[in-house]
Amino acid sequence: MNYELSHQLFQEALRYIPGGVNSPVRAFRAVGGEPFFASRASGARIYDVDGNEYIDYVGTWGPAILGHAPEAVVKAVVDAAKRGTSFGIPNPLEVRLAQRVVEAVPSVEKVRFCNSGTEATMSCIRLARGFTGRSRIIKFSGCYHGHVDSLLVKAGSGALTFGQPDSAGIPMELTRLTTVLPFNDAEAVRAAVREIGKELAAIILEPIPANAGLYLPVPGYLELLRKLASSCGAVLIFDEVMTGFRLAKGGAQEIYGIRPDLSAFGKVIGGGLPVGAFGGRADIMDQLAPLGPVYQAGTLSGNPLAMAAGLATLEELWARDGYRVLGEVTREMCDEIRVAAHQCNIPLLVSQIGSMFCCYFTDGEVRNVEDSKRSDTKRFAKFFHGMLEKGVYLAPSQFEAGFVSLAHGQVEISRTLDAVREVFKQL
Repeated sequence: MNYELSHQLFQEALRYIPGGVNSPVRAFRAVGGEPFFASRASGARIYDVDGNEYIDYVGTWGPAILGHAPEAVVKAVVDAAKRGTSFGIPNPLEVRLAQRVVEAVPSVEKVRFCNSGTEATMSCIRLARGFTGRSRIIKFSGCYHGHVDSLLVKAGSGALTFGQPDSAGIPMELTRLTTVLPFNDAEAVRAAVREIGKELAAIILEPIPANAGLYLPVPGYLELLRKLASSCGAVLIFDEVMTGFRLAKGGAQEIYGIRPDLSAFGKVIGGGLPVGAFGGRADIMDQLAPLGPVYQAGTLSGNPLAMAAGLATLEELWARDGYRVLGEVTREMCDEIRVAAHQCNIPLLVSQIGSMFCCYFTDGEVRNVEDSKRSDTKRFAKFFHGMLEKGVYLAPSQFEAGFVSLAHGQVEISRTLDAVREVFKQL
């Protein structure tokens, strides 16, 4: 493929934008090479500035569950824009979308919109601390909750040590309030709750971690977290920015039958526009200003364009029995990828739930981020570039999930599987 214009744009971007990108993973640092620059997208396909075409499994990192530029969403956004792109005043669309969220997710009695998943998780932590009057939190290695100071923390040297800053610019004093534990380790979280006790404000996690690839909670693990949080009066927070409205109408918490106290959302509920939301028990949510002492605000929160796009996306998705269809298509595709890997004697673990998937180049189980690190990242990089050359765009990192949309039909899936088989032979 020719990438001449993308190369020129990237060189120019490097002059004005740190690293040439506005979000780090886009830079292709994990797989080598330079990113291509998108010019347009439609359905399951993306087209770059050099005229190359790709079947897309990134889907704007999750929101494009109907595919790119679906007619219903584009029409809703255009109609909303004609009435005004932003008001800074309550508008009817935010009330309608709030109703949809509350109706869909049983644990959510009230919800507030913001502009990103990072804002949503940040607000959940502040709200939990304000509600409990406590400061300490527990998070889990491999669960990414946005670039929030108290959440951008990696594990210390032992299971019960305080976390360490995972980025420059985060004060050590703040990370001392965060304990980082291995995911799926029941004894570690039991011990941490015993130690922290009545100082614990919140336990926050992705119920299905999707920022270190994709792996699932072992049976009983989420139930244990629910029990432990309740036992010490801490707030249980599910970060469903990735999984919310992507895997089921009620998200991962519907699949596993667990009710967190607070949940963070984003991605799908904005239909591809910037959005975030957080919601939960009414007694906790009512601690927010103007009713309570916990301050949170945003000029563009409830923006009419994002609200219109989110409403159109959910209504189309639900009307088309989207979750069942997506689950079947993704499961069948992943089964064929497993067969192809076996035929080529390639050690591969294909993790999948609903319309999300990840291919780890390892022959072991992956239950946490340490397991995921055993994957052969050099082989993944070769796989990524081989697929890209054949017109299939996967996330440019071993440690990201892939997403299937309702626009991925038989033609796209067949072409993808043909590419997988050819690339596996080269590996």
